[in-house]
Amino acid sequence: MSTENEGTAAPTPPAAPSVPPAPASETQDAAPAPAVPEPVTQQLPPTPGPGTEPTQQIPPAAAPPAAPPAPAYGEGHAPAYGQGHAPAYGQPQAPAAHGAEGWPPPPPTVPAYGAGGHGGGAWGAPLAADGAHAPKPKGKGGLVAAVLVAALLAGGIGGGVGYWAAERSNNGTGSTTISAANTPKDIKREAGSIAGLAAGALPSVVTIEASAGDGEGGTGTGFVYDQQGHILTNNHVVASAANGGKLFATFSDGKRYDAEVVGRAQGYDVAVLKLKNPPAGLKPLPLGDSDKVAVGDSTIAIGAPFGLSNTVTTGIVSAKNRPVASGDGTGSKNSYMSALQTDASINPGNSGGPLLDGRGAVIGINSAIQSAGNGGFGGGQAGSIGLGFAIPVNQAKNVAESLIKTGKPVYPVISVSVDLQAKSEGAKISEQGAAANELVDPNGPAGKAGLKPGDVITEFGGKPVDSGPTLISMIWTYKPGDTVKLTYLRGGKPTTVDITLGSRVGDK
Repeated sequence: MSTENEGTAAPTPPAAPSVPPAPASETQDAAPAPAVPEPVTQQLPPTPGPGTEPTQQIPPAAAPPAAPPAPAYGEGHAPAYGQGHAPAYGQPQAPAAHGAEGWPPPPPTVPAYGAGGHGGGAWGAPLAADGAHAPKPKGKGGLVAAVLVAALLAGGIGGGVGYWAAERSNNGTGSTTISAANTPKDIKREAGSIAGLAAGALPSVVTIEASAGDGEGGTGTGFVYDQQGHILTNNHVVASAANGGKLFATFSDGKRYDAEVVGRAQGYDVAVLKLKNPPAGLKPLPLGDSDKVAVGDSTIAIGAPFGLSNTVTTGIVSAKNRPVASGDGTGSKNSYMSALQTDASINPGNSGGPLLDGRGAVIGINSAIQSAGNGGFGGGQAGSIGLGFAIPVNQAKNVAESLIKTGKPVYPVISVSVDLQAKSEGAKISEQGAAANELVDPNGPAGKAGLKPGDVITEFGGKPVDSGPTLISMIWTYKPGDTVKLTYLRGGKPTTVDITLGSRVGDK
């Protein structure tokens, strides 16, 4: 699956990067009812095939637009409720036929308040000197009455029966007082409820403001990683400020701190920041085990969608091991992940924020969304359609530890160049674009295992491989030095070998 960093189109992957490349009756005598127009339907467009859908990394949210002007109520064209040929309120109409024998009986007539009704005059209308009702004034009062009648009639027969019953019980000598039940003075929420988990996590989540020297930047999210002031987030949240820009982290209590980049891993889309003057008593969020997550588990996402800080949304884990290649549209290389998929609402500005499980532990870093198209709120940025992707926390933790220790990422590699545009059922090793020893390093893990240009890798670690990006995302779930089984096709014949992963330090 190809994705985009939030709000931008995914760049076309390079033709031959090294692996891993940097990243739908009966009739009656009564008058016939008015014809109801046939509903207009629309066919759903075909769904793209797997691996062809554009996705987006969640981009830093731009400043929210100015609020639209409030509607002038009572002006313009009021909606035609139900449309069709509905009778005008307050006008007489022929009674409907209620069965051949007049059963069931028709509902009692609903009074047209302000237009005759019970008592002869409009409620509250002043009397003239001779005791007759004064003429009804024109103006806004008529509109208010019409709206009130519309609201009352919206209940249909139920509303009419209710009024009829009230009339029968009213003897005109007094009124009925109804006492509501007592409201509890204290509302207690369990610690394991969503409200309780959110309350515990919010103080450890920050809204990140990044700005480059030329004023470009945006808003993202991060969370406290340790008591030393390290903040874990996405690389694409802070990339604009990595070289001479400014970074600020604001906690849920409104306190704002200067921050700096400790290290970035563009291929993993992970970055670590550090607060320059961290406050005492920082509470790191607990880290869960993303390998033990099950489809259907509850999820909680926290972030600043479209700059709305401290926003909490919920959902479930929709899928695991979803291969995602995402770009931020800046021309930089793609990032790759074997992602956790969630339907918790994730939007631009959620990038880098924590995805929590039902215990409040971090299981992923929200990073990308599937987009149905651009447009709408947020200056053209795409929004959530219920397909969000998070970097598994086990992988993010390994990357963070490396960045904190050395400032540089370390990638496991097999030292081959994969054709990302090949239409084969697997990951095809490139045959063109460079010398053979550059397409497959003879001294690298794949070369030592006997792989050659043109071979198609179909399984890695016992899991099927359907494309080059899928292979890369799978490789990066391991560590350098791990031994993994790999199956490839040569001339249609499968071969399985053990391969020990090598390493590469830094982004290319």
